[in-house]
Amino acid sequence: MGWLTDLLSEYGADIAEALAETGYMMLVSLAAAVLIGLPLGMVVFLTQRGGIAENRPVWTIANMYINIVRSFPFLLLVVFLIPFTRAVIGTSFGTQASTLPLCFVAVAIYARLVEQILREIPPGISRVAVAMGTTLPQAVFRVLLPEARSGLVYALTSAAISLLSYSTVLGVVGGGGIGDFAMRYGYQEYNDALMYITIAIIVVCVLVIQAVGHRASEKLDHR
Repeated sequence: MGWLTDLLSEYGADIAEALAETGYMMLVSLAAAVLIGLPLGMVVFLTQRGGIAENRPVWTIANMYINIVRSFPFLLLVVFLIPFTRAVIGTSFGTQASTLPLCFVAVAIYARLVEQILREIPPGISRVAVAMGTTLPQAVFRVLLPEARSGLVYALTSAAISLLSYSTVLGVVGGGGIGDFAMRYGYQEYNDALMYITIAIIVVCVLVIQAVGHRASEKLDHR
């Protein structure tokens, strides 16, 4: 195991920095997923045909955004958003610039998952709430969200794993993070051992996210 010690001694600081960059991308994009994707998914659910707040134009716009972003191959989306990224961030390279397109994807992924989770709630529950005189916000915060909270946490876990995968792809365009580290120090320098270590780190990250999300989802499920 001396080779492993030597590699960690030589690249340990770079690996830690890469993980910090990946953590930044994940935290910002997950925040966007919760703050924007969750409301967007609820809008799609509520305004659909037969929904308790049916509104065809609003549903069409919200649903179209989700479909368009999710249909883009991620690298092409990054390239497509370069002018917008440069206008907002000031550059199209680096961790901050790469986080912006990741946020677009996070919002679309989680919004669709939110809609699917809400569809699993028996429709009679929300209709009874409305029939009893609750307002739309009350139906959302007192009925729908409490009923769906376990599923929403599990959906966020799935979204986080997908975003981790997307963040590693950003290394191809110099986006920083663990994917960029693997490309520069592993692939381009033909350092297979370092590549395998990086892959192992990513797998461990996925397992940790899955375990934490599953545990949190179980605790919130009071059925």
